[in-house]
Amino acid sequence: MKDEIFGYSVNPELEKLRARRRFIAQAATGTVITALGAAYFLSDDLTREAKAQARKDGRPRLPPGQRVLERLKPMGGQPGDPSPSNFKLRVHGEVEQPFEVGFAELLKLPQAKLALDVHCVTGWTVLGAKFEGVLLKTLAEKAKLKPKARFVIFEAAHGYTSNISLKDALKPEVMVTHRLNGEPLSRAHGAPVRNIVPDFYFWKSAKWLTGIRFVEHDEPGYWETRGYNNHADPWREERYS
Repeated sequence: MKDEIFGYSVNPELEKLRARRRFIAQAATGTVITALGAAYFLSDDLTREAKAQARKDGRPRLPPGQRVLERLKPMGGQPGDPSPSNFKLRVHGEVEQPFEVGFAELLKLPQAKLALDVHCVTGWTVLGAKFEGVLLKTLAEKAKLKPKARFVIFEAAHGYTSNISLKDALKPEVMVTHRLNGEPLSRAHGAPVRNIVPDFYFWKSAKWLTGIRFVEHDEPGYWETRGYNNHADPWREERYS
């Protein structure tokens, strides 16, 4: 039996053999971890390269205690509804013009494509993951923030929340994303929409996003109320409170 991919005939058994050979070759130069039945490779070579690089702000590209993973790893959580047709994002709180958008409406807003580094509290980093979506700054401008808005609460499926300061939320790399590396988000990565806050540990980037709430006073989120650091700066290794 053969499958057709992009017009080419593919032998499933041959593809399995090739994948196994790639697995063995990569395992020899790094560490293999698995999630949801898939293999993820920690690359010593990419880690060394990243340690030698610096960001525009002068900080090292790779935060301390991190190693580079070759592709983004899904980190669990209770899944929300992945259907774009059922998606609604509510932007509300300390704003003059609260609003709600569906998935099709979100796509009509100005779109951004950014290559971003992602850092997980468990010690892995992915470099240059390509996200596409709407900058949070765009949504804030559309909602017209009130002067007393000081923090942002990301609301997600099943009551999950994460929190950051408004100053950090309005940075040009913070976004609401619906595509990863040219493909729609998978359910494991929070489909149809999640937020991305790349300069903080990855739990701040809520999957299965349902709301963005601007508030005057900080409200520690799901992990912050369970012992994780409220700020979560990877370069300061702010893992726990």
